[in-house]
Amino acid sequence: MASPSHLLLIVFLLPALAAFSNAGNIAVYWGQNGSEGSLADTCNTGLYSYVMISFLTTFGNGQTPVLNLAGHCEPLSGTCTDLTAHIRQCQSQGIKVLLSLGGDIGNYSLSSNDDATSVARYLWDNYLGGSSSSRPLGDAALDGIDFDIEHGSPDHYGELAQSLVDLGNQAGTKVYLSAAPQCPFPDQHLGPALQAVTFDYVWVQFYNNRDCDYSSMVSGVAGAWKMWASSLQSSAVFLGVPASAAKDDAGSGYIPPDDLTSQVLPAIEQASNYGGIMLWNRYFDRISGYSVAVRNSVI
Repeated sequence: MASPSHLLLIVFLLPALAAFSNAGNIAVYWGQNGSEGSLADTCNTGLYSYVMISFLTTFGNGQTPVLNLAGHCEPLSGTCTDLTAHIRQCQSQGIKVLLSLGGDIGNYSLSSNDDATSVARYLWDNYLGGSSSSRPLGDAALDGIDFDIEHGSPDHYGELAQSLVDLGNQAGTKVYLSAAPQCPFPDQHLGPALQAVTFDYVWVQFYNNRDCDYSSMVSGVAGAWKMWASSLQSSAVFLGVPASAAKDDAGSGYIPPDDLTSQVLPAIEQASNYGGIMLWNRYFDRISGYSVAVRNSVI
């Protein structure tokens, strides 16, 4: 049995020990492979706290927005409205569901502040808390918008983000913002927006970037992570990783589960704003079992 002095020492050390045991969550992208299972099935696994429906591949510059959900449904025919029940099922479990803008293909850009405001209004009316006769996913209101901007100009995404926040505030509704920058700091497409507006979640893509992903060993990841975490103190920052070693998942940056839990997480989870990990994507996670293998260490 510990002596009173030893007990006092243990109590004194508890706050310091807690600072090095931040719990995290798992986020995942869904929507780009018809074989990944339904949105409801994804949420029912109990593995994820955030699901990003991907992608709205065309928007801005006066273009008609285009939602691309691969083999799941066809927005123009109205079959994606069936996802309303799935979205509500996810939300009933406390899972936040966001619409992801952009991706590595598609035709998107913002030409002006007015253009950003117009896109924000479209997103509010068609996917968030507003109303429209042509809501692609039906009546369910998503929790927020994810910015996965991977090409084009970085201009006006800050204005888009702020407009979304303002629309939510006017309606008394929280619009969650997330972003998926590349790990080289600062990100050339999202850097200005991340400095101008506070995003709730930032899942940094630590893949397909050999200067800072796991192909350059833990030191490369840890160095870039430190810059991201320290520059975004008001955001929860996540480590974005490929969910499998398959060549069609990511070109580089795959971290074997044992390496993630024994080497990488200990190097990053000490950050006060450590949020967990993001996986690209549900299809690859389903076939690899990555989230199952690392869940207890992440959470």
